[in-house]
Amino acid sequence: MYRIEVFSERSSEFRIRSKNYEFMVDSEGEKGITPPDTLLASLGSCIGVYIRKYCKNTSLDIKNFHVTLEAELSGDKPVAFRKIAVKIDLMGQRLDEMRKRSILSFIKNCPVHNTLRHSPEIEAEII
Repeated sequence: MYRIEVFSERSSEFRIRSKNYEFMVDSEGEKGITPPDTLLASLGSCIGVYIRKYCKNTSLDIKNFHVTLEAELSGDKPVAFRKIAVKIDLMGQRLDEMRKRSILSFIKNCPVHNTLRHSPEIEAEII
């Protein structure tokens, strides 16, 4: 079970607690990462985990890589990311097209990617 707690500290700042770790989210982006950036970071790091899993499962020796995500919030309602572009730089590692397709297919199994693709039901209540 995953559990995140969000504490409102000031008008735009939120303290986020996950297990024994805390970080700041700032909707204005001055003292912490913004909520949309946090979503992109979750996807990018989940993809990174799955690249590492792929490498381990296939004995592919990729030591370093860089994942970049870009997206714009739509101006239309509901405001949301309509497209997220993901670029994976394998830092000079050369792979054939079949291996690239295999990695791209595998990373689509990461839980964050699957969650975004399948629009989970979100229930909110005031207690």
